[in-house]
Amino acid sequence: MTNKRTRRFGVFPSANEDAKAAQRHVDTPQCTSQSYRLAFQDQDFLLREELRPVRLQLELLKPELTLQEQQIESTIVIYGSARTMNPEEATIRLEKVLEGLKKNPDDYLLQQELARARTGVANSRYYTEARRLGRLISENVDKYKHVVITGGGFGVMGAANHGAHDVGAKSIGMNIVLPFEQEPNPYITPELSFQFHYFAIRKMHLLMRAKALVAFPGGFGTMDELFEALTLIQTQKVKPIPVLLFGRRFWQKIINFEALVEEGTINAEDLSIFRYVDTAEEAWEIIASSNGLTTAGKP
Repeated sequence: MTNKRTRRFGVFPSANEDAKAAQRHVDTPQCTSQSYRLAFQDQDFLLREELRPVRLQLELLKPELTLQEQQIESTIVIYGSARTMNPEEATIRLEKVLEGLKKNPDDYLLQQELARARTGVANSRYYTEARRLGRLISENVDKYKHVVITGGGFGVMGAANHGAHDVGAKSIGMNIVLPFEQEPNPYITPELSFQFHYFAIRKMHLLMRAKALVAFPGGFGTMDELFEALTLIQTQKVKPIPVLLFGRRFWQKIINFEALVEEGTINAEDLSIFRYVDTAEEAWEIIASSNGLTTAGKP
């Protein structure tokens, strides 16, 4: 079977062949001029402000073609904070703070850090649950369907990819370039690890194949992704999918959805777009039921 990447059309040489041929020019001022480069090999040209529409298109197209080639049919999206620690890390952090306070009991900054460290230990259960959910999804479905997909970072995202990795299943990570250090977690299937420049294109890819969305506690990024999904479902720009808010206590503390109804900014029925869950098993039951699966992943 002819590989789609190398297929030739008619008598024309492939772009790859011409790209190689273009490197074999003579060393003259004309040939070495930047203007002489093939357009698709000229990085300075591709990075021009006027080329943004082309870059947007490329960023939409590259992951889509890869996902098609990898035969990924559908996904389960898992959002959540990159700052959530696993229980071991959270416990070590707390122990270090306590040790510091033994030596300096009046240290105000350490007292503040103690409160954060204790919260970190309590919230580390979300890491455990995200990993369990990633494993439950991955071990109960076809390897090309309902594939775990995350934003590609650490914390909750890494935990979900870790769960898929635990059972030898594929999982997807969609990282984004940020001003500070950012890298994909090591549990993503390497050929399904993507990097984005545009948040909008990344969010679109995260939802394009989604059959359910699970939002664990998170910050601005998680809120942004969650509310975009809620808006798209509310306005019927996408077909309804289960939207699960993991951790009722967190979400009801952070967002007063009922107040939005009271203020008349959303309708009461809009509250039915999402549901609260508190365990990986509860989330998986809803995902399986809504997609015509049993908990064993069979139709």
